[in-house]
Amino acid sequence: MRVIAGTARSLPLKTPEGLDIRPTTDRIKETLFNMLQWDIPGGVFVDLFSGSGGIGIEALSRGARKAYFVDNAQKAVSCIQENLRFTKLEDRAVVLRQDACSALGSIRESAVDIIFMDPPYENGEEKSVLSHLARMPYVTEDTILVAEAARDTDFSWVSELGFCITKDKQYRTNKHIFMKKSIQ
Repeated sequence: MRVIAGTARSLPLKTPEGLDIRPTTDRIKETLFNMLQWDIPGGVFVDLFSGSGGIGIEALSRGARKAYFVDNAQKAVSCIQENLRFTKLEDRAVVLRQDACSALGSIRESAVDIIFMDPPYENGEEKSVLSHLARMPYVTEDTILVAEAARDTDFSWVSELGFCITKDKQYRTNKHIFMKKSIQ
């Protein structure tokens, strides 16, 4: 796994050993960031269920002003911190060792530009996280929310929480669902 583009381009990233982590492949990460490229520079990025931190580090490398990394596993947090030091991006990063829903209350921003979540597949945690995000003041009509999930995961319920799906990018075994707050 490596950083695809930006200031840390081509630098290899470590992944935590022994955890049930599925790092986003370079090809899928490149596709994701091609879709987000105009929204990243100067923005605030949140990487939930960070694992190695590869997604948030990619955002920082591509010009995000600040990134929050959230994971509740100590091995993952140590790995994220090591990857941030290696890429020299730690000065713009906040690492939170908490579960995703608890960490959302620790984010002190007036607005967040992009929130990415990659919870364990088939666990249903995206519903709980989106329910919390619906109440966060930093989630505005301009905030882009992206969920990585198994290809067959149903997201038809997001409208009940006040979100609408703006894009659904399918891959062989998984997908990215892009959402925004519905305008009332």
